[in-house]
Amino acid sequence: MSDMPYKSWQCRTCGYIYDEEKGDPDEGLAPGTRWVDIPDDWICPVCGTAKSEFDMVELQM
Repeated sequence: MSDMPYKSWQCRTCGYIYDEEKGDPDEGLAPGTRWVDIPDDWICPVCGTAKSEFDMVELQM
């Protein structure tokens, strides 16, 4: 387990946010799953965009 803060990644196409802390259990990604640990062939669950088309974002609380 990493001590690094969790990050969020946003799909450039539809705006879907993947939050490492929350994961995406509906897609088989447990809470705490880091972006680097998601397979490269993973696609956005909303629009099907490739993982490579996501950007790291800082969410405003």
